[in-house]
Parts: sequence; C-alpha cells; structure tokens
Amino acid sequence: MNVQIRTVHFDADAKLLEHVQKKIAKLNTFHDRIIDVEVYLKLDNIAHNIKDKIAEIKVYVPKHSYFVKQSTKTFEESFDKALDSMVEQLKRQKQKQIA
Repeated sequence: MNVQIRTVHFDADAKLLEHVQKKIAKLNTFHDRIIDVEVYLKLDNIAHNIKDKIAEIKVYVPKHSYFVKQSTKTFEESFDKALDSMVEQLKRQKQKQIA
C-alpha cells in the first residue's frame, strides 16, 4: 500500500504526520487489496481568514476508488472523522462482495 500525505497552504509537523501514518496503516484490516492512499490536509481560508481544517482521504483498490472529506477545527479531528467514514465505506463494500 502506497501512502501519500499532502499538505496544502501549510507545513505539517512530525506529530501530525505520525498520527496520520499510524491510523492509515490500520486500513489494511478492512480491505486487503488497497493499492494507494492519498491524504490531503488543507486549510480552508477565505480572504485570509482561516476557518476550518479539512482532511480528504482517497483510497484506491482494484476497479474502485473511495473518497471522503471532513472539516472541523483541528486536523486530527477532521482526519479521524474522515477515516471513520472511509472505514464504513470499505466495510459496506466488503459486505456487498460477500453477499
């Protein structure tokens, strides 16, 4: 699984990157054929007035790709909520394949 973490409009500290890496590694338990994962961490700034922190996750598996986006006041919370949504999508897809 190839993981790419990209930050937009800021430089992430090591603690945030480590948090993302650790959580993304757990995705393999929900889907065993993940090819790529892209994580985008963005600052939502409208006219130089920083509002929310946005986390986007794209997961690529053979013949499918999944996308989630969340925004809250902190990157960790945004990422965790987005990851929870991604896990739900992967679980639903797995159930469809089994049925």
